Amino acid sequence: MRPLRALIVEDDKAVAIVTRGFVERHGAFVVAGEAATGRAALEAIEAIRPDLVLLDVHLPDASGIEVLRVARARGFAGEVVAVTAARDLETVRAARAFGVRHYLVKPFGLEAMRERLEAIRAELEQAEALGVRVLDQRAVDAMLQPADRQRPAPAGSQLTLDRVAGVLESRADSASAAEIGEQLGMSRVSARRYLERLVLEGRAEVAPRYGGTGRPELRYSARR
Repeated sequence: MRPLRALIVEDDKAVAIVTRGFVERHGAFVVAGEAATGRAALEAIEAIRPDLVLLDVHLPDASGIEVLRVARARGFAGEVVAVTAARDLETVRAARAFGVRHYLVKPFGLEAMRERLEAIRAELEQAEALGVRVLDQRAVDAMLQPADRQRPAPAGSQLTLDRVAGVLESRADSASAAEIGEQLGMSRVSARRYLERLVLEGRAEVAPRYGGTGRPELRYSARR
């Protein structure tokens, strides 16, 4: 099997150097490029078409989640390891919505990195052995969709989805799931589900907001 190309997206130079060293210790991967911003990451993904992106969730000019959303929309179907200091469930959910199956929480060690790389190597090697070399768009879309998007939407959900979208569009700033839920008289969990669906449909954007302490809060805004 050919060496697998990895792209490191990390704005902290020290972390990027350590990550490169960890990747290069795994004989199946080569570091094909590095990027320190969301814009540079999208340009590198387009130019390199890596097999794997080690993607920092918090970048200086964009959320890693937004970078991934745009990359997926442009046809990138490679593997992604989300590298984040955010330990909250909402960040993981947002990453999963765009096909992320592997995570590293900072600070991470060599063994944690090795386990993720080995799992990805085994998955790609198995796909190649089975002759899965070229996927059409329908196959890629089905692979990237989370399970709940593949089930029929419950009755009445489109009306509620449009209500959530309307509230989001009427706001001049971003909003959390709790704020949207309170405005519409629904639970935070229900509001988040509709907001995530809007993100998946390209009607909304999501980005973490980092405070002084504690976990980051996911904020949603309408795509203009």
